[in-house]
Amino acid sequence: MVDFEWYRSFIAIYKHHSVSEAAKTRMMTQPAMSQHLAALEAEVGEALFTRVSRRLVVTERGKELYSRVAPLVESLEETTAGLKSTSLPNNKVFRIGLSLEYFQELFLPKVTNSGMCSVSYFGTADQLLELLKEDQVELIITPKKFIVPGIEYELLMEETFTIITPASLEIPDLHHPKEIEEWLSAQRWISYGLELPIIRRLWREHFKRRPLIKPKHVIPNLHAVIKAVEMGAGISVIPTYLLENSKAGIRTCFDNLTVTNDLLIGFKSKHKHLPELQEIISIIRK
Repeated sequence: MVDFEWYRSFIAIYKHHSVSEAAKTRMMTQPAMSQHLAALEAEVGEALFTRVSRRLVVTERGKELYSRVAPLVESLEETTAGLKSTSLPNNKVFRIGLSLEYFQELFLPKVTNSGMCSVSYFGTADQLLELLKEDQVELIITPKKFIVPGIEYELLMEETFTIITPASLEIPDLHHPKEIEEWLSAQRWISYGLELPIIRRLWREHFKRRPLIKPKHVIPNLHAVIKAVEMGAGISVIPTYLLENSKAGIRTCFDNLTVTNDLLIGFKSKHKHLPELQEIISIIRK
């Protein structure tokens, strides 16, 4: 008799082309995963994978089995998640981890009229990941993808970062990259962190080397960074979505010098099919 878990392990191996990687995503030991595959192959009577250059390649019989089994397994998981959700109270509180800036500018306007109850936790990408791993939140919005067993990510949006300066600062009409770099290097910089996050990426992408600058001020809050720039404390790099409600005291410069970064939705794989998780993801994407 075929064990349902054999099919789930088979699907995981099919997706990752590796027993060890599949075992990590299912939070199983590698020997247990191998036993599931061997048992299923014995039941089917044929090999489902062949090993090619340290990578598992699915056989024709494996492809046929996957096409039949995968939709059924996914349907069963969705049904189980639906049954589980019906036993939960309608006013379930959803816990989410994200940056303060994203919360204020983009999340709060969407969730205000959604009827959803939420508890928000603010922190850096590393801190948000720990909250998710420890089940203190059901979902995080993060700029970094960490490869952790049992955690999946979906692309939410692409952030574009640009250089901002005080409105009163005179910007020279420069076009050559070396001249622009020299002028920027001579300015007072305000950074989100000591390691010059985003500023370092912008420099490498446009000037092909690390920035030789030391921040005048380090302010771990982008709204405060904008305020400092507005007051003439220096220049900085911020995401463009924060400029939509900005005041007249700042402006962008060298608009071709931008850098992009993916903003991701992270959640535990075991919660992927829960209707309440999909609901909050839908709200965030609106």
